Order: sequence, then C-alpha cells, then structure tokens
Amino acid sequence: MNIPEHHRRRRTALGLAALTLAAGLLASAAPLVAHHSYAVLYFEDETIEVEGEVLEFQYQNPHSWVHVMAADPFGKPRHYAAEWGGRSSLEDQGIDKNTLRSGDQVRVWASPNRDSKDDRIRLKRIERRRDRWEWRQGSRREER
Repeated sequence: MNIPEHHRRRRTALGLAALTLAAGLLASAAPLVAHHSYAVLYFEDETIEVEGEVLEFQYQNPHSWVHVMAADPFGKPRHYAAEWGGRSSLEDQGIDKNTLRSGDQVRVWASPNRDSKDDRIRLKRIERRRDRWEWRQGSRREER
C-alpha cells in the first residue's frame, strides 16, 4: 500500500508528539513516587513503641533513618528502620549527625507500616535513655 507523503509526515509528527507527552508524564510522575505521602506507607493514626539499641543513624536527604534493633511484640529481635526528616529540617531543630550513635539505647514511638512484614516505621518521638534527651514530632528538640 502506498501512503501519500503528507499522511506519512502527519503520522510521524503525531507519533513524536505522543512520545514527547509520554516522556513528560513519566518525568513528572517520578517525584511523586520518590517523595511519598506518609499515609500511603504508614498508619498515621496509630502508634507503636519500640525500645532497643541504635544500630545506625543515617543523617541524609530526603529522609534520615534511625536503625534500631529491638524485640518485636513476641520478644524476637527485629530490625526497625525509623524514617525521620531530612537534614535541613533536623538541623533547624538542633539535630546533627552526632545526635544519635551506634549503641545508644533508645525508646521510639512511631507510626507502624501498613505492611506488617516491612520493618520501616515513621518516627513520631524518640528518647535516648542515658541522658533522657528527646525529640517529639511537631516541636523543637527538648533537653531534660
């Protein structure tokens, strides 16, 4: 079948427009996936309490993480990864990379993950046992 030249050019132009539109949609969706709403991953209206030892404090963007080894509700050791704010947000609250260290004993209050097999939780409050330092969601760092 012989397609006239002007139809061929039109189909090519439409194809390129569709490809450009698809690429734009994909590019604009990437930040939405990267920066999620907490309510998508966590039960924001629930709070669990975890008490254990800091394994690592990842002070980074877009979110910092406090890794804690603690007993689960059945007494078995479990690694929890508590999602916290980004560096600039935490810096504004007086928190830096040395605020928490491996070996610190902490008590954490957090929103549980919607997937019970996922060890990520969302930090709402944290208390370091040795000096009773604490941070609470929505307030500045407190010293006791």
